Amino acid sequence: MYDNGPDLGRNDTCWCGSGKKYKKCHLAFDERLQGLWEEGEEVLPRDLLKTPDDIEGIRRSAAVNMGALDEVAARIAPGVTTADIDRWVHEYTVAQGAIPAPLNYEGFPKSCCTSVNGVICHGIPAEDEVLAEGDIVNVDCSTILDGYYSDSSRMFTVGEVTSERQRLVDVTRESVERGLAAVRPWGHLGDVAHAVQEHVEVAGFSVVREFGGHGIGLEFHEDPFVGFVGEPGTGTVLVPGFCFTIEPMVNAGRHEIDMNDPNGWTVRTKDGSDSAQWEVQLVVTEDGYEVLSR
Repeated sequence: MYDNGPDLGRNDTCWCGSGKKYKKCHLAFDERLQGLWEEGEEVLPRDLLKTPDDIEGIRRSAAVNMGALDEVAARIAPGVTTADIDRWVHEYTVAQGAIPAPLNYEGFPKSCCTSVNGVICHGIPAEDEVLAEGDIVNVDCSTILDGYYSDSSRMFTVGEVTSERQRLVDVTRESVERGLAAVRPWGHLGDVAHAVQEHVEVAGFSVVREFGGHGIGLEFHEDPFVGFVGEPGTGTVLVPGFCFTIEPMVNAGRHEIDMNDPNGWTVRTKDGSDSAQWEVQLVVTEDGYEVLSR
């Protein structure tokens, strides 16, 4: 097989864990994958495709992840620090028997990312970062439960925000929905990227190139990289069982980024403009997709 994975006989037990004979389960599916690979398509190895048991485990993890974001939604207000948000996320996650995935990931020191106004991503929560009336902030949560990873983020408006900031937040969320609408089994990631990019740029905003979504489920970041600038019919094939995130980072100004923060993590817009991000996690199904975390 194209992925050097199991090459089974028709009457062998299927690799997916169903317990069925291969010929009654994934034989035709694998033949389709092999054919696409031979045609030059980008096809994920089968060990990155999620089984029904995997998906159920991810759902349980995602319930905790979304609960942590709900906790933030209920408590965020002017005067709250981003360190407060981190504590809420950490305490909620641990109370559910789960682990905040960002904590100590490649040295990241906190349990979530808090990216305020002109910060694109990877903002580090801090005691001296106090949210003020009119701020916008992305809270990015990721959770490990029983070895399964979930990931989603939301934008929060702090008190009354300007119409310009509200529009940026709204257009970014709409672009995620456009991306979801472009998901078709056996389609391509480029279909999703194009849908997102078109909506953002028609609105007069720009899409960050260097950061994007990713595969996820059994690890925090799995292949492939999921960009949001692209052409339809290109990129990785959207095979049923492929679990990934749609998380465009949208700048009010130009798309260029500034990675010069001494902390080695925080990414800002190069021109000082505002930035917004929403993130959902989904799995491609035989007839469409299922959103697992949002």
